[in-house]
Amino acid sequence: MKFLDEAKIFVKSGDGGAGCVGFRREKFIEFGGPDGGDGARGGDVIAECATGLNTLIDFRYRQHFKAARGGHGMGQNRSGATGVSVVIRVPVGTQILDENKKHVIADFTVPGQRYVLAKGGDGGFGNAHYKSSTNRAPRKFLPGWPGSERWVWLRLKLIADVGLVGLPNAGKSTLLAAVTRARPKIAAYPFTTLHPNLGVARTDGEDLILADIPGLIEGAHQGAGLGTRFLGHVERCPVLLHLVDGTSEDVAAAWRTVRGELKAYGAGLARKPEIVALNKCDALTPEAIAEKRLALARARFGRQAGKNLDAVAVISGVAGTGLVGLLRRLREIARAKSKTRKKTSARSRTRTKSLRAAGVGRGLARVTPSGVHSHDTPEGVPAKNAGSAGGRTRAS
Repeated sequence: MKFLDEAKIFVKSGDGGAGCVGFRREKFIEFGGPDGGDGARGGDVIAECATGLNTLIDFRYRQHFKAARGGHGMGQNRSGATGVSVVIRVPVGTQILDENKKHVIADFTVPGQRYVLAKGGDGGFGNAHYKSSTNRAPRKFLPGWPGSERWVWLRLKLIADVGLVGLPNAGKSTLLAAVTRARPKIAAYPFTTLHPNLGVARTDGEDLILADIPGLIEGAHQGAGLGTRFLGHVERCPVLLHLVDGTSEDVAAAWRTVRGELKAYGAGLARKPEIVALNKCDALTPEAIAEKRLALARARFGRQAGKNLDAVAVISGVAGTGLVGLLRRLREIARAKSKTRKKTSARSRTRTKSLRAAGVGRGLARVTPSGVHSHDTPEGVPAKNAGSAGGRTRAS
């Protein structure tokens, strides 16, 4: 399966069905009357977060999603059939952006979340709707209201516990293959990894998801190499594992190069907890390991290098040296960050409920695991740009 993390799609909701003009005519019944039914509502276009997906490759072959229109009203007070909605299944970690890529419309992080991208048009009234004591034979009806349409971007940001970063040939794919059942391409030349890979490591009965991204080189934020485009896949990782090739001449310079690219990319990557690991120790002598480990500690901790020498892990993906201890350190940090994030989310939900009780934030769009809501603001999205494109299509 090919990996695709960005796609542009067109969505259009169904038009509403037209109302009907009809009159009741039955044998032996002296007085008839209007009996034209109402048109039905058009179908919605809904994005749904689903499990079992880790790529947007399906959207390379289908870019247009159109819901069915509502059925027209009929005689004998029969209403039309509601248009069938279209559900677009996207992987966990997908963001939906507007056509200009300036505003996030929805951010899916939990399976089951739904968001209405385009709301179906309302159906028109039939003439039976307009009958009254003074207008006993109305011939008025309304056509269905048109649905809405828009272009949106889908951007996938993988959700993992640990993000692997480093220069090309630092041993990231080898480490991923050593601690998980993933089988990324491994070769003795730069940029063997051309797209992110995920793997699940199991340590002490707990799972740890690792994300391996293509290597970074100096000037990547300016487009050198494969650029920094894939760094978006480690934005959600609570901890970064920075691998440094122990066989390189200047390990400190290698560490600074990648750190510089993380800072240039932004998005808080430079502030994330980081574990520095000296890889390929099986190819080094004990004296060379001690020398290069101290150089990394000085680059990472400055004057506190002596006290934090143990913070620089010494590992070998090929020989399996130091991998168990490294995974345990990563698991502890990821677990602590996860608890902090849950507490923050709980406080945020409490604050949001208080604001809603006070009448703040009404009329915009929200994504929740319980279903589709289109009257609240997604967290972190500007209110003036967060509204669903599928608001009411019928003029009031």
